[in-house]
Amino acid sequence: MTTAKRTPAREAAAQEPAPRRRGRPAGTKAGTAETRDRILAAAREEFSARGYDKTSVRSIAKAAGVDSALVHHYFGTKEQIFGAAIELSFAPAMNIPDLVAAGGIDSMGERVARLMLQIWENPVSREPLLAIVRSAVTNETAAAVFRGMVSRRVLARLAGGLDVPDPEFRVQLAAAQLVGIIMLRYIVRVEPLASAPPEDVVAMVGPVLQRYLTAADVRP
Repeated sequence: MTTAKRTPAREAAAQEPAPRRRGRPAGTKAGTAETRDRILAAAREEFSARGYDKTSVRSIAKAAGVDSALVHHYFGTKEQIFGAAIELSFAPAMNIPDLVAAGGIDSMGERVARLMLQIWENPVSREPLLAIVRSAVTNETAAAVFRGMVSRRVLARLAGGLDVPDPEFRVQLAAAQLVGIIMLRYIVRVEPLASAPPEDVVAMVGPVLQRYLTAADVRP
């Protein structure tokens, strides 16, 4: 049996490294938690900078330094990636139901208002949330993802901790009040609300939220 002659071209090819498998990020082992976290961080930055409409799986992959197939592997569709980015950005608000319930029913409205304003007053948490809200008001898909996240992870849990009639309706009224304040104060920046001291806002809004959440005459 004859042996194929090793030409210079064949020897060069033999010395070349095997091509990188599709879906594996350069310099990072696929399947690691670090890779997933890097993709998620890139997704949050892309959605924050570009909004939902202008962000794509490809742009997220490029920002993370991975192949698009790996983004799909970890997160699925663009909608699912957006949901994961929302959960990361909205994480501080996820603790509100537990923190509110721990203080009992007295001054519950004030605690809700203070906790929400603390999240929005912090630049670290405010900037990603601003991007999420802007996406939600301009794109129905983004709005549906955001609505589902808030309903399940915050409003439903907060309602579950209320021992009053119609808790879901009450929580939605309180949420509507807070959303209006957030829109005017942090997004549209209407004065004098935009520049009012946070504690002044809490003092004025807290009693309104308390009534929504606990008063006997609040009902659909």
